[in-house]
Formats: sequence, C-alpha cells, structure tokens
Amino acid sequence: MSLRLRSMASNDGARRRSERLTAEEEKAIAREIRKAEQSAREAVAGIDAAENILRRRPDRAERTRAGAVDRLEEAVRAVFRAAKKDTALNGYARKANGAWQQAEELRWRLAMSGRRIAHGEARKLAGPFMDEEDLVQEGYIGLLRAAKRFDPDRGIRFSTYARWWVRAQMTRAIDHTGRPVRLPGCAVEQTRNLRKAMKRFEAAGVEYNVADLAEEVGIDKERAELLLSQGNTISLEQPVDDGPRPRPLERFLSDEDAAAPDEESIQYQELTRMTKAFNAVLSERQRFVLTRRYGLEDGEFRTLSEVGKEMGLSRERVRQIEREALLRLREQSGIRDLRGMILPEPGEA
Repeated sequence: MSLRLRSMASNDGARRRSERLTAEEEKAIAREIRKAEQSAREAVAGIDAAENILRRRPDRAERTRAGAVDRLEEAVRAVFRAAKKDTALNGYARKANGAWQQAEELRWRLAMSGRRIAHGEARKLAGPFMDEEDLVQEGYIGLLRAAKRFDPDRGIRFSTYARWWVRAQMTRAIDHTGRPVRLPGCAVEQTRNLRKAMKRFEAAGVEYNVADLAEEVGIDKERAELLLSQGNTISLEQPVDDGPRPRPLERFLSDEDAAAPDEESIQYQELTRMTKAFNAVLSERQRFVLTRRYGLEDGEFRTLSEVGKEMGLSRERVRQIEREALLRLREQSGIRDLRGMILPEPGEA
C-alpha cells in the first residue's frame, strides 16, 4: 500500500472508513473511475513519453484490465517527469495527474467500502503463522486489487467480487509465511485443493489414498505426494512429550551457555557509560587501578598485590585508591553501583 493511499485513508475520516455502498453506488463509482482514467489517457495522448508506454506490446501479465491501469499510471508519471524538462507539457501533466488522483481516490473509496470483508475473512483465517491484524492488512491489498479490476457492467456486486480477491491475498500470504520454502502460486493452489479433498473424504466417511486425492484434484499421484510432503514442518514452540511435563522443542535446541542478546546489549551500554564516567571524574591513577583490577581491557582480574607491583605501591595503598575511585563514581548522578551491578567482585589472593 503506497504512502499516498494511506494519506487518503486518514483524510477520509470515520465516515468513509465505515461507508457501506449500495449496488448502484458501487456501479456509479466504478463508472466514475473509468471516466477519470479515460480523462488521464486523453491528457497524455500524443506525448512521446506516454505513447511509448501505452503502445508497447504487453506481456501476458499486462493483458488484463489491471495491467492496462498500471501502464496508464506509468504513462502519467512519465509525462509528469518530462514536464520538468519541457515546460510546454506542464498543462498536460497537471490535467493527467489530476484525473489520475481522482481515479485513485474513487478506487480507494470503493475498496474501503468492503472493509468488513477483510475483517471477517481475517477472523476466519487467523492462526499461528499470521495474526488477525496482519491478515487485515493483506485483505486491504486484496480490496485494492479488486477495485482496480472491477467491471460495473458484469452484473455482480463489488462486495461479492472482492471477497475472492481478499481471501486469495490472505491465503497466499499465509502460505508464503508459513512455509520454510516458498512454493509457486500454482503449487500452493493445488496443495490447498488436495487438503480440501481430504476434508471432503473425511466428512463423508470414505477411505482414501493419495491416488484418490490426485484424481479428485486433477494431477498425477507423484505430484500430489510431493505437494503434501511440503507441509510437514515442525514449530519450535510445539510441545514435545518427554516426561510428565512437556516442553517446547526450542528448549532442547537452545544453548544454555550462550549469553542472551539482551544481556550483552545491557552490558555494553553499562560499560560505555562507565568509560565516560572514568574519563569525567577519575584521575589517571584511579582509572589505571580500576582498569587493572576488573580487567576492563583484557578481561583478566588482578589482585591488589598484582596491581601494587605494577604501580610500585603497597597492597593497602592500592585498596585506598580503589575505594576513592568507587566512592567518586557513586557520588555522580546516573552512575550505578559498580561493585554490585556492573562488575563482579574480583577474587583476593
């Protein structure tokens, strides 16, 4: 969904978001969309930047109504860009862009009149792979696709026509999200048909095998076996029956010795704050004592005696310097208790 469409949604307000159209209103809006698109096409007609796009030979995906609309949008944008270099095209660009904006607003209004369809289908299809909120967003995409393709002269309600597109968009998103390997669209549809056939056989109490399912769907047995095998995935949150208290599979795969990412992040933040505090409030001698005592540079703790030998001081004098440094750090606002919360107590020798 483009940012422009989201902006239109917020500007429409509660009235448009809850608007429910009659069959005649749906047809009227669809015809207004066609008129606006035709106005945009007429505005860019004869301009090379647009004609190169509109007259190119469409591929298979562009031969549909939606493909023609996409090419028109691309042509309008091309004229708008060309007008920045050639001021003589400004009038055509403004007219085309205005007509296209009108079509977009009407298309959005038509699509959002079916919001209840998106919410209803989302409640039915919500599950472990996608929650209801994400499915509603996918449903909105399906509504927009339906609004782009809707033909008011076919004698069908937009709400009826859009329901198929909404459900198709949602099921496609679920299939792509819930599988470790993404399958082609035809394979997803065939897999869904196989599972529907399984439910029909089970509901009728009829015994069946893969060959029966393949014949029902209209594919060969080998392909049916392959498609059905693609769904054998295991969730890490699935309970494992191991003993009196089942535990999720992820408990058996986790590394208990590995540091948790959040703990590493907190430790890094605390060390960064401590380093700034060192530079701000401690003398060079105090920084040296704490750095060597707690292994801030090499991760190796040292005893008071070891630090004293390096500095040529007694063990007691090193203890005093350490105490003075920690007291100064504690006196500073925002500095935590280093001995109790940031650094473990080093062992004495």
